[in-house]
Amino acid sequence: MPRPPESALADDAAASFAPLRPRLLRVAYRMLGSISEAEDVVQDAYLRWHRADRSEVRDPAGFLTRTVTRLCLDVLKSARQRRETYVGPWLPEPIVAPEPESEDDDITLTLMLALERLSPLERAAFLLHDVFGVGFDEIATTLGRDAAACRQLAARARGHVRAERPRFPVSAEQGQAIAAAFFHASRSGDLGTLTSLLADEVVFVSDGGGKRPAAINPIRGCDRVARLLAGIARKTPAGASSLLAVQVIDGLPGFVSREPDGLIQTTALDITGGRIVAIYVVRNPDKLRHLHPASASDGLC
Repeated sequence: MPRPPESALADDAAASFAPLRPRLLRVAYRMLGSISEAEDVVQDAYLRWHRADRSEVRDPAGFLTRTVTRLCLDVLKSARQRRETYVGPWLPEPIVAPEPESEDDDITLTLMLALERLSPLERAAFLLHDVFGVGFDEIATTLGRDAAACRQLAARARGHVRAERPRFPVSAEQGQAIAAAFFHASRSGDLGTLTSLLADEVVFVSDGGGKRPAAINPIRGCDRVARLLAGIARKTPAGASSLLAVQVIDGLPGFVSREPDGLIQTTALDITGGRIVAIYVVRNPDKLRHLHPASASDGLC
């Protein structure tokens, strides 16, 4: 039987890959915490899919999930070395949406930070099984371990991240209201309102990557965080910061703002019991290139 023309093969590869691409991107982003790296991995997976003998692949979704996971494990080896020399705290590149995703996973920024503390194999086993519903036999094939070992990897990971899952998630409406109130209080330096919004044990984490001013270490405690924000407001001309949109940042309430230097930043808020327990600010411009302020009202992605 003659081989189909190359253009037909390319069309077939693209058509069969396209419906799986969103899931593959979610897998890669959850593994890597980087949108650009996730997109590179998925593109690499597509090229391998294009070159593969697809007639021999019974389960394209499984084949491509395995491919993406293995590529991510390779990327993580070098990523860990880069993060050891990263200036200040490292936060994932933010995914911004007008409302919470309707996907079946509930990975938030706080959980992604918990995943960062796992080994790459633990992270892969946990994400594939607990988040994306992949069976342990399939995970064993992907990771080159037996199923029992993969169960242990996932169980260890589950123990580490369990405490990071909110028992009482904040409603979308309450989250938006607190995010808007926090923006205005932090930019006006309203110490009383800031204190009322922050939990006693609040932590402030800012990621400038050495490219924009940011706290080199996390700031902890209501009084310290409130006074830090009020002090910044006192040194900033009124109206120099603008609220572009109240959004969902990696599953958490937050907002996108334009700052006095003319660049944008994202602020995500972890809220428990109506109080902010963590503030995650991404200022590193390399992590914000995918965001487009002009489309803030429609969501940024």
